[in-house]
Amino acid sequence: MRVAPEQLPRHLEKGPAALYAICGDEPLLVWEAAHAVRQAAAAADFGERETFIVERGFDWSRFAEAAASLSLFAAKRLLEIRIPAGKPGIDGGAALARHVAALPVDTLTLIILPRLDRQLRTTAWFEALERRGVVVAVEPVARERLPAWIGARLKSQGQSAEAAALAFMAERVEGNLLAAHQEIQKLGLLYPAATLSFEQVKDAVLDVARYDVFQLGAALLKGDAAATVRILDGLQGEGAAPPLVLWAIAQEIRVLLNIAEQVAAGRSRAEALRAARVWGPRQELIPAALRRLSRDRLEALLAGACRADRVAKGLSGGRVWDELMSLALACCVPDAAPQSRYDMNFSWPFSGYV
Repeated sequence: MRVAPEQLPRHLEKGPAALYAICGDEPLLVWEAAHAVRQAAAAADFGERETFIVERGFDWSRFAEAAASLSLFAAKRLLEIRIPAGKPGIDGGAALARHVAALPVDTLTLIILPRLDRQLRTTAWFEALERRGVVVAVEPVARERLPAWIGARLKSQGQSAEAAALAFMAERVEGNLLAAHQEIQKLGLLYPAATLSFEQVKDAVLDVARYDVFQLGAALLKGDAAATVRILDGLQGEGAAPPLVLWAIAQEIRVLLNIAEQVAAGRSRAEALRAARVWGPRQELIPAALRRLSRDRLEALLAGACRADRVAKGLSGGRVWDELMSLALACCVPDAAPQSRYDMNFSWPFSGYV
């Protein structure tokens, strides 16, 4: 069965199950879910805890022996298995399948995995785990939900803040929930339980936004020009390597062009998405991006990526971050949008990409 992270505390009030899998890439939320399971286990007299971290060369016989042996110090115990790569391998998959099929008595098993993807969901051992245990799938907090998430956390410590303050805080901690958690706790220490003003939040919150190229790809597919500018500015300020940023932009252009060409050749969109190895939330962003950008436009954008690459390598004149900004913003603008619209809002030259 599956339980949403926000439903986990109520689920655990009835007593912990014998098997849990917590899946996600957001460290704070994964830690909180795992901590809730550990606390419930402690309250249910699971007095011993043994942890295994699965890395290259991990000996699965160690885990099997531990699961089969009796606890030395307590009547009940917690076995925690962390698989950072999400791939236990053939031996590990078989060991987990055997473990799930015959769960040890008086043992709670907690498995921590990265975010669920199609490959993981369809493995025999994970399907068995989902049938017999509880899966908690932790999803990242989307940018548009971040102010509400911060507001809920403030409320849990007896505070609140006006909408402008929540929006300001969300912008400063975007992409870094651990930092957001720390800033919320800091507000709890600095101010009493009350409604916080914008000035109070502004004075207390540091600029700890963390940007990565994967956020940039999602912003491009959505056509979100404001987010694109913010992420590119953040990447430049954090000293990101321009070739890596260019790769992220060009990769999205290539994927869109590949899918557009396959659909034009008669394949269904679903088939084209599978062939292009597009899974998960990105599947939902592709159709709108293809409606916005024609094949001719995508080919022009790919040529623009080549020009930006030459600038990045010093083979052509220009400023590489300006080239990257122009290219990225051109990915956000519909084909039919008038040229003057970009010139009015942005200072970078779009003529090469539209």
